[in-house]
Amino acid sequence: MIIYERIKPLLFKLQPETAHHAVELFLRSANVCPSAFNRWTSKHFVSSEILVQELFGRTFLNPVGLAAGFDKNATMIPGMQALGFGFTEIGTVTPKPQAGNPKPRMFRHIKEESLQNAMGFNNDGLLKVQHRLKKRYPFTTPIGVNIGKNKATSERDAISDYTTLIKALHSLGDYIVINISSPNTPGLRDLQNEEFITHLFEAAKAITEKPILLKIAPDMSAEQAVDLTALAVEKGADGIIATNTTIDYSLVQHPKDIGGLSGAVLKEKSFDLFDAVAKELYGKTVLISAGGIDSAEEAYRRIKAGASLVQVFTALIYKGPELIKDINEGLIRLLQEDGLNTINDAIGSDRK
Repeated sequence: MIIYERIKPLLFKLQPETAHHAVELFLRSANVCPSAFNRWTSKHFVSSEILVQELFGRTFLNPVGLAAGFDKNATMIPGMQALGFGFTEIGTVTPKPQAGNPKPRMFRHIKEESLQNAMGFNNDGLLKVQHRLKKRYPFTTPIGVNIGKNKATSERDAISDYTTLIKALHSLGDYIVINISSPNTPGLRDLQNEEFITHLFEAAKAITEKPILLKIAPDMSAEQAVDLTALAVEKGADGIIATNTTIDYSLVQHPKDIGGLSGAVLKEKSFDLFDAVAKELYGKTVLISAGGIDSAEEAYRRIKAGASLVQVFTALIYKGPELIKDINEGLIRLLQEDGLNTINDAIGSDRK
């Protein structure tokens, strides 16, 4: 952590997207020289029986995963394991490659330890990501695949984009995530409705038996979120991820007028919506919490509220590569302080 605090000012002198590419270049080297990262893995990856879970037909050695949006193109999977992540979610992947929105499209709110991004599902497209996953899957830690529609695809034709992606990628990941909650693709959040969810999950479940999850936005009411997620589970969703980024720009002092906010400012908004969903769905499906998680204490709060897994993105940028190890070691300490033998004893304990 001390080393990262020395490097961070240099990274933060770069544009956020440029800094991300520099980090990606480093982490991609784990693909061609894995032995060079063995020391990183042994130092950062926490594996303890107290943290182990069996979910989606896979063993999760720890519950802290990488949220979608960091490894958009499945180029950093071994590097994420070296940082200590118990699972990685790649994407968002679209059928056709797309450049995303005009630059600049990512902004730091340093005082608030948050990011604002308007990336717009920039990615290499289905064929290239499929090629990379074929080389990598199955991997030693679980892989989730987050999918979305192309910007040019109409709402009427959106299901076709999602089914195309599911057909091509379901055998190359441990679970699929339906992303209709990003604020950066026009009209995407409009798909968070009963009719679309019903048709999409009926089509998806006819294609594959792999777990399919729904990721929701934090900007709907608790009642809307509960109704939507309960419907998704009724129609076959195997899990819910709450939440994506927020368009509540009042959370930062100097917001841009585009994109979604992530990081520390999202913490309470994300927790409140997750908590509302968990009150309804805990015990009925797998719940994953994302949004503002930056410590073992916050991860533990989400777990006790009903999360089997948690995901991190923005906090990694502000706190550095020791964060995932610190969260997992902190979870072990918190479980032991509460006299619990496994993480399963803590999941949903506030619901019981």
